[in-house]
Amino acid sequence: MSSSTRRRLLAAGIVTVSLLVPGTAQASQRPVRLLGEQLVPHNLQFQGTTVGGLSSVDFDPRTGGYVFISDDRSAVNPARFYTAKFDVSAKGVGPVTFTGTHPLLRPDGTPYPPLAKNDPAAPQNEQTIDPEELRVDPWSGHYVWSQEGDRLADQHLIQPSIREATRDGHYVRDLPLPANERMTPDAGPRRNYVLEGLAYTGFGTLLASEVEAPLRQDGPPPTPTSGALSRITLQRRSGPVLAQYAYPQEKLFSAPKPATGFADTGVSSMLAVNQADPTKFLMMERSFVTGVGNKVRIFEIDTTGATNVLHTPSLATAEHVRPVKKKLLADLSDLPLSTVDNIEGMTWGPALPSGERSLVLVSDNNFSASQVTQVVALAVPSERL
Repeated sequence: MSSSTRRRLLAAGIVTVSLLVPGTAQASQRPVRLLGEQLVPHNLQFQGTTVGGLSSVDFDPRTGGYVFISDDRSAVNPARFYTAKFDVSAKGVGPVTFTGTHPLLRPDGTPYPPLAKNDPAAPQNEQTIDPEELRVDPWSGHYVWSQEGDRLADQHLIQPSIREATRDGHYVRDLPLPANERMTPDAGPRRNYVLEGLAYTGFGTLLASEVEAPLRQDGPPPTPTSGALSRITLQRRSGPVLAQYAYPQEKLFSAPKPATGFADTGVSSMLAVNQADPTKFLMMERSFVTGVGNKVRIFEIDTTGATNVLHTPSLATAEHVRPVKKKLLADLSDLPLSTVDNIEGMTWGPALPSGERSLVLVSDNNFSASQVTQVVALAVPSERL
């Protein structure tokens, strides 16, 4: 990319895809295939912590390794992230070696408290967190991470956030969120269905985020008979929000067994397809249905032509809203995995000699002995993207 093109990208924040990435159509497309998987031992002890709850993964070009965030709400150990190294190649995935861990810290330099010790009178950025996704800032190397906040029984609201931290976990700042992602008693995100997906795009000039399920004002979550609309937000790396788009979530893949059993679904991760193209992303929809199991599907989406719904009060009542376009890239149930567990994170790994791109996934075991911490690598043909 020329320096003049890069300057225009930095100035505009959004670019026209056709000017940067010529389309390449091929009559025959290779399937997404499994490269391999590794299982991290349950309750692995590392530097005084219990490894578990890994809900996101990102490649770190500064180290050649990976960064995981744990969604431990300081219940097992202080809320934290891990660094690790493992090989991904045409031969599969090598053993996962953890190389470091740091707690995420509040502005005063202390770890976030567990929910039982939360002070509701404290500033929002000092209260209990529910970490979900972490991305390495491609410019600074800092970590930008999302957390879901909480709706407590006494109507106390802990607001969701996107925060920036140094590489050793020290607080830097909160990024602004759109007003409709703020929890109120009757509107905003549902409990435990808030900010999960984060993705840098536009060579680091833009940050995209996704709420896991529809906002309260946008209608009910998906059911076995109908899908739903959630929201993708696009903002400048410096903070200002530029746009929101409606994302059409799939209906639940099955009814629970028995019918009164638990079932849920949502978007757990997002990833830019190409840094030169801020309109295309991968979206991971992760579902669990009692008596049936897990289903994890990865879709490619295109925001081109989608309606900007930033100032649309309700997607449930709005007319003439055009959601983003989507197409299925992979259903993990179609791959020869040992199990499809609660996979929640994804990042690009190294390019493969075959012309494919490796896609690395991680599962959140919820610190449960009946689940696994699973690191998976897929080979994604370039013509599929």
